[in-house]
Amino acid sequence: MQLLNTLYITTADTYLRLDNDTLRIEVGSETRLRVPLHHLTAVVCFGHTGLSTPLMHRLAESGVALVFLDDNGRFKARLEGAVSGNVLLRQAQFQRIADPAFTLDMARASVAGKIKNTRQVLQRGAREAKSEDEARTLSCLADHLASSLRALPRVTDLDSLRGLEGEAARQYFSGLNILVRSDQRTAFAMDGRTRRPPRDRLNAMLSFLYSMWMNDCRSALEAVGLDPQVGFLHALHPGRASLALDLMEEFRPWADRLALTLINRGQLRADDFMVREGGGVSLQPNARKAVVVAYQERKKDEITHPLLAQSVPLGLVPLVQARLMARALRDDAAPYVPFVAK
Repeated sequence: MQLLNTLYITTADTYLRLDNDTLRIEVGSETRLRVPLHHLTAVVCFGHTGLSTPLMHRLAESGVALVFLDDNGRFKARLEGAVSGNVLLRQAQFQRIADPAFTLDMARASVAGKIKNTRQVLQRGAREAKSEDEARTLSCLADHLASSLRALPRVTDLDSLRGLEGEAARQYFSGLNILVRSDQRTAFAMDGRTRRPPRDRLNAMLSFLYSMWMNDCRSALEAVGLDPQVGFLHALHPGRASLALDLMEEFRPWADRLALTLINRGQLRADDFMVREGGGVSLQPNARKAVVVAYQERKKDEITHPLLAQSVPLGLVPLVQARLMARALRDDAAPYVPFVAK
């Protein structure tokens, strides 16, 4: 679990089968790859992927999660074996969700982490802006987010907290267009956050990247024994991994940064996307592969964790944060501290 090893299947009409202790990947009649099962913690399939029943059974027995997403990265299904983890930790989690004060504190921490990290995206953009007007606009938006952070301690209920988070997100996304390279802004124009389906290219990229972060956050929570369904900021709904969504909030800006990097470096262009009937936008198959490869490479980046005071790979940070969540559930003297990049 140390590197959160996840196999992403992005090629259409791929078939997966069990070959002794190895997962064999076939496209047509050709074997493209073999991966030892003991190297994996999860297999994530995008779009139409077939697989054998023996492989499904073996993945479940081995504790390897099998996740199905549609072409846009939207969650469809997840297959898992017997639930593992510390039952006493889960008991503490269920008890804590009934404590309004604790629930509000955990939700506030998630929002604080998200706003601090999104504010850094804007501040960095302001420093690198090509014009004074753009720098001024981005700095102003960053100041609005600073005001939201100052207001967090005064929030007394979840509805108000969610309203504050929504307004901060609106301010942040209003400035994202400015962070796109000027010659790419028409192709990647974004009019606020849209999903299910995404209505523009930038939103399509963000949805795709968020879904991968979501899977890694869920895997990290399960690895430490927490129930990813029982969260604090996100309301409980059948089928919703609320705690994974809570944890993912502080990592959303990392997805945004990667999307902007791929656009600004010209690694993704307008023709890497397709517009579906009804106006939904999605990545072309080859572009999906490029994003997955970039995402996996970004997870190798060494990040200084402020609490650990040491460097860890970015891909390992969700597991570190999941352990900090578990500690907060057990120990009143150890409140949850979200991950904020330096």
